[in-house]
Amino acid sequence: RIRAGQARGRSGAGPAIQGTAVRALFMKNWDEDDSDQHCPAARDLADAREVCARLGVPLGTVNFSHEYWERVFQGFLDEHRRGRTPNPDVVCNQQLKFGAFLDYAGDLGASCIATGHYARTAHGQRGWQLLRARDEDKDQSYFLHRLDQDQLARARFPLGELDKSQVRRAARDAGLAVHAKKDSTGICFIGERPFADFLARYLPGQPGEMRTPEGACVATHRGLAFYTIGQRQGLGIGGRANARAEPWYVAGKDPACNVLQVVQGRDHPALYARGLRSEAVHWIAGHAPDLPLACHARIRHRQPLQACRISALADGGAQVLFVEPQWAVTPGQSVVFYHEQICLGGAVIDAALR
Repeated sequence: RIRAGQARGRSGAGPAIQGTAVRALFMKNWDEDDSDQHCPAARDLADAREVCARLGVPLGTVNFSHEYWERVFQGFLDEHRRGRTPNPDVVCNQQLKFGAFLDYAGDLGASCIATGHYARTAHGQRGWQLLRARDEDKDQSYFLHRLDQDQLARARFPLGELDKSQVRRAARDAGLAVHAKKDSTGICFIGERPFADFLARYLPGQPGEMRTPEGACVATHRGLAFYTIGQRQGLGIGGRANARAEPWYVAGKDPACNVLQVVQGRDHPALYARGLRSEAVHWIAGHAPDLPLACHARIRHRQPLQACRISALADGGAQVLFVEPQWAVTPGQSVVFYHEQICLGGAVIDAALR
């Protein structure tokens, strides 16, 4: 939550750390009651104040709740209304952390911002590159694939060369109480609360049928927005006479008919796709590489890299064919492309290719 900016010798910028004048900013993007146990912004701010006081770094605060609602959350709701599963953290990085926040830091005199993302950058003849973190388990380049050349030029990722254990050890050695703080998980504005309960505050339920690929109705759903491809928990499908005991999974959505397709067994063929079609691709270099291109991709955070071949579509999107069939390809999520350590860019998944 601490964003430290390099200052251009401006007064009040804070002490010089390794030759860089540093100040810190705490960014709040969601207007919840600070007593809300699921969104403990007040506790996070208290931690930031304690850290900055110990390090002698001045701390400011800024509230981008309005910008978050307009640039991130409205689109998040629109995607759910379409029956898709968006990734708001990807949009937040592009629009808020390295958009509104980066501009705000520049107005304060900062030449760049440093964040706690696990990623790296490099600069060469072809411009700025986004690289995977040394700690593969914590790599967050997936969430940063929409950044452009200007944003990367003004971004610093000091944790990119470190393992999480090294970061915790350094914080402990510096006497910071947060060295043992639990990792944050889930979507930032939802926190640890049940996702469906949160979404129901903004989207009305539209119940419909759960059907098998053969057309049999096995249960009713509360609204397509409350489910995602590959979901197993919370389907509420009871035991059925003469049916197998395998668990049920969400395999697809039909918004036109308000039908949720479900199948039994994680290895059901309906859960696998040979490829996908994407919306317009954002290439970090600012232009597309020569296509078709053989590279690697992932369709979800922390997924092992998958060999694939990218072909261009007329609308700026891409057709991606994988060497191995992919499980639970989810429209609304992102496919992100890699060449070795370099993140090339990515796009929103439009449809799976069965």
